[in-house]
Amino acid sequence: MPGDPAARLILSTATLSCAGGCADHQDACAVFANGQGGLCAVLANGLGGYHCGEQAAQQTIATVQTAFAQQAEPKSATVRRYLQAAHHAVQMGQQQHPELATMRTTAVTLLIDSGWATWAHSGDSRLYHFRAGAVAFQTRDHSVPQRLVGAGDLHPSQIRYHQDRSQLLAALGEPGDLRLTALPESVALHAGDVFLLCSDGLWEPVTELEMIADRLKTTTPAEWLELLEYRVLSRTLADHDHYSAVAVWIMGA
Repeated sequence: MPGDPAARLILSTATLSCAGGCADHQDACAVFANGQGGLCAVLANGLGGYHCGEQAAQQTIATVQTAFAQQAEPKSATVRRYLQAAHHAVQMGQQQHPELATMRTTAVTLLIDSGWATWAHSGDSRLYHFRAGAVAFQTRDHSVPQRLVGAGDLHPSQIRYHQDRSQLLAALGEPGDLRLTALPESVALHAGDVFLLCSDGLWEPVTELEMIADRLKTTTPAEWLELLEYRVLSRTLADHDHYSAVAVWIMGA
């Protein structure tokens, strides 16, 4: 929008994705730009056994990329359509390839355009929005422990290593309609805002306070992800889970 300071914000991004100690890498992430100031970040953590999760995650990235190229208006309905299209694509793959019948994937996507942002997710891949050195927003997992938190039976800090943490209540590729959560209204961006999309392989061993502390130590998104990865590797076993992240920094012109 001409004359709008938000439209002159500069976006800087970085991605990180590693198979960890797993035989196959079931995470996938990407950042897309449309050349008109629009940006879409997407991350998926595949589920469903050897190679199945990998296929679901890759299909999700490809489908979101196509949907973003067709529509980039930062509205709740837009990001909902992205994930619903990916959900249907994964279901179609299940039907066409019986060997992939168990494939599922979590997904989280961030859409930015004209100084506004919105996002949506399904499963336990997360989005964090940091502003002024604090968590301004954090997605809530579709999982059994998160439901216990909502019922007042569990403190949020206990989610990370809860015995039922891997029990998800939503994912792309599940039968029927997709269960997802989307931000109801877009948010105006400020210079200094930071977004982190990450799979559970990263957010489980790294706390939100550590994410903020490492952000304050670094000058680029890539440096930030390097520090977060160092924490992951210093706290996990040799056969640890795959981990992925996308960092998006909003800077003034």
